[in-house]
Amino acid sequence: MRLTFLGGSGTVTGSKYLLEDGDARLLIDCGLFQGLKELRLRNRAPLPFDPASIGSVILTHAHLDHSGYLPRLAAQGFRGHVHCTAATQDLARILLLDSAALQEEEAKHAARHGWSKHNPPLPLYTIEQAQACDPLFRAAEWEKPVRLPEGWVIHFRKAGHILGAASVTVERGGRTVLFSGDLGRPQDPILPPPAPCPAADWIVVESTYGDRRHAQIDPAEALAALARKVFARGGALLVPSFAVGRTQSILHLLWRLRKAGRLPAAPVFVDSPMATDVTALYSRLGSEHRLSA
Repeated sequence: MRLTFLGGSGTVTGSKYLLEDGDARLLIDCGLFQGLKELRLRNRAPLPFDPASIGSVILTHAHLDHSGYLPRLAAQGFRGHVHCTAATQDLARILLLDSAALQEEEAKHAARHGWSKHNPPLPLYTIEQAQACDPLFRAAEWEKPVRLPEGWVIHFRKAGHILGAASVTVERGGRTVLFSGDLGRPQDPILPPPAPCPAADWIVVESTYGDRRHAQIDPAEALAALARKVFARGGALLVPSFAVGRTQSILHLLWRLRKAGRLPAAPVFVDSPMATDVTALYSRLGSEHRLSA
């Protein structure tokens, strides 16, 4: 087997791992580069492989730095299937459409204000191209082997992190590679802990926080102390947050604090249509987390 890192290396975004065995090619994750302009420009650079040569794409989870390049890949000729968990499929549809809408909006803004060197400015991909990815998705069950063309066998195991996030074992010809994906904390109040993974010949593990330890603080108490201080002076607490994962965690903490009588019944607003759509998924996907209805 040959493994090539095409992102998520030297930077924490743009995760793409090309796994080759003879003529068989598999892409694990298909993420956007995000952040600095010099990173975002990589999204428009030619790929070092023919997208049509990829048999399948495997997604560890739906965050855009792992899934957001899919419409671009399909527009350049990828015609295989995208394998992931059912929750990742549902989340990816929401995130890809939102990403495409932002790409189109940015291109229109550039055209109106003339700040792009391209004429006309073009989005990285369109809403129509994001929608064209829908038929490519195939949902997999936890722990059950998925047999792909060209002899690949893959397993998805829970990784925590966000709904549907998985560690993926890829096997072919008696050799195995384990991709950890992004890992959640063992004691997360909403999501189950990462599942134990089997032995593998090679392990590719996320290491965004590999050089530090998380602070040992109680997030509920930290939020309660800040909220009480703000509410005591009649203020409003504004919390910028990721639409997937963090927003739901904060909502849950606020609910727990209010139920315990540690916060007054102040109104709570989620000012994000995407976060609202994602939160609704939690009600439908009860088996994916620890919360009751």
